[in-house]
Amino acid sequence: MANLILILGDQLSHHLSALEGADKDNDLVVMAEVHSEASYTNHHKKKLVFVFSAMRHFADALEEDGWRVHYQRYHPDNPAQSIEQVIAELAREYQPERVITTECGEWRLHEQISRWHKTLGIPVEIRPDTRFVCNIDEFARWAEGRKQLRMEFFYREMRKKTGLLMTSEGQPEGGQWNFDTDNRKQWAGKPPAPAPFREEPDAITTEVIELVNEYFSEHFGTTENFHYAVTAEQAQEALAHFVDFALPCFGDYQDAISDNEDWLFHSILSPYLNTGLLDPMEVCEEAVRAWHGGRAPLNAVEGFVRQIIGWREFVRGIYWLLMPGYARENRLGNSRELPWFYWTGDTKMRCMHKAIDATARNAYAHHIQRLMVTGNFALLAGVKPEAICDWYLAVYIDAFDWVELPNTLGMVMHADGGYLGSKPYAASGKYIQRMSDHCQNCHYRVQDATGDRACPFNSLYWHVIDRHREDFANNPRMTMMYRNWDKQKPERRKALRARADWVLANIETL
Repeated sequence: MANLILILGDQLSHHLSALEGADKDNDLVVMAEVHSEASYTNHHKKKLVFVFSAMRHFADALEEDGWRVHYQRYHPDNPAQSIEQVIAELAREYQPERVITTECGEWRLHEQISRWHKTLGIPVEIRPDTRFVCNIDEFARWAEGRKQLRMEFFYREMRKKTGLLMTSEGQPEGGQWNFDTDNRKQWAGKPPAPAPFREEPDAITTEVIELVNEYFSEHFGTTENFHYAVTAEQAQEALAHFVDFALPCFGDYQDAISDNEDWLFHSILSPYLNTGLLDPMEVCEEAVRAWHGGRAPLNAVEGFVRQIIGWREFVRGIYWLLMPGYARENRLGNSRELPWFYWTGDTKMRCMHKAIDATARNAYAHHIQRLMVTGNFALLAGVKPEAICDWYLAVYIDAFDWVELPNTLGMVMHADGGYLGSKPYAASGKYIQRMSDHCQNCHYRVQDATGDRACPFNSLYWHVIDRHREDFANNPRMTMMYRNWDKQKPERRKALRARADWVLANIETL
């Protein structure tokens, strides 16, 4: 046998670099559901169903295309409990010339694979992941010599590189690079939100659901009402559904939160992008075609494209630029354990309850729920970065380490001191009131900052401003907040501190 070609669960693309130049007759593709990867964190049941089912469908598609595939299905008693053990067994059996794989999306696994040539005694070729617009080395060159890295400037370079939403004269369509200021409308029920794309489980997915229910019964979430795409063809249908029914309103309402709608106008395409079922450039080009065809406005398409070739590529670049040390960053010195209601949703804070409940049911919540509700509260409460990072990695269907860690540690928790985000995304309950209808149904009073029924976000916001003055005061984007804090009367500041101290002391009962 010539080679073992390892394909991981987030590399489900027929154009994967590991497959380039391979010999279908002699090479053996290796895919495996292993205990070590399925259980190193409390992965949501729907996430496990999605990844396992998508892997099985992809393996079947490879075999139909003429590839030889060794596929290990999950069982807790499998002799091979890790990917390395699977490869070691096959290497002993087949004596291949080498192992070929595409660079993975997690430093932990990357370090393991990088040592295989020693531990297994066989050459290992790790190829670049060509599914991204910007490769790791290119990002490092762009970042070199810059004191701060800002997504906006990187995004402009990616627009120029790809030509997406660029005129023939090399200028951005519409005369500006970014239409974010047009994308902050509150949603009041109109226009109606479309039903999400739905794919009914087939026999393979049903079998995986039964497996997850049997062997991962203690994991977070539920397998009920699983409706995600699990093949490239189904993911294409999900893309078409988004472009036709949700993209036209995505821009206006992408920051909105609803008490009654889980999905609103979001694409829910990130699981497919992050596992290889969709190609990011093809997705962006489809959205741009909708704008050219008059089926979607420019602010919606630009905002969507920015999330993919801007933010998604940017956080990946930062991950590989700064790991492994980045994962240990905690510049604010946070030390609080994650409140238990993050796992149960059992809290009287309406916004937190609704976001966690949706997460438990769907393995999904959109970016504002993650950043400005569950993430904001973790920042205000001083939760340890590694605790909230592990929660996000576990509970979301689209969470893989390269994308989850920078978003959570840098953007949400500001634990890198502002390397990724230009300011801490701390906010009081007023932001949530402005962008949602949660507050009118809440036990707490968003208009109050002190008192027994005061919204916990309010006093905690000022508590963060006060306790992190040394960290934040020199940030020009925080000047107004400190001016407002200093203008308040001493007795008012004392009352806010006292309420925040009570909230923190009683955090598990909120």
